[in-house]
Amino acid sequence: MTMNIRSAIENTISISQFNRGLAGKIFDEVKRYGAKVVMKNNSPECVLLSPEEYIRLLDEVNDARLLASATQRMSTFNPSTVISQEQVDQEFGFSPSDYEETDDIEFE
Repeated sequence: MTMNIRSAIENTISISQFNRGLAGKIFDEVKRYGAKVVMKNNSPECVLLSPEEYIRLLDEVNDARLLASATQRMSTFNPSTVISQEQVDQEFGFSPSDYEETDDIEFE
């Protein structure tokens, strides 16, 4: 319990601190120590994150969405419906030479 109170105190700032010209100091603390919750009228108003942390969180959310999508697809996967590369090539008229310039292409 003590650790939660300490964390809340250290990671919460009042919006009035911005009005006192402390934005630079606050931004430095966010970069150095992590996210801060900005309070306005005793209610959380927003969360300040460093750009790196924001990108990391977006990547994590995107990875979770991709995993959920893959898991859902695999739950209905039927191996008997799989076709070979040769079958695709034959159906669409491709040959191995058509793939020679595709080494740098990534598929997701």
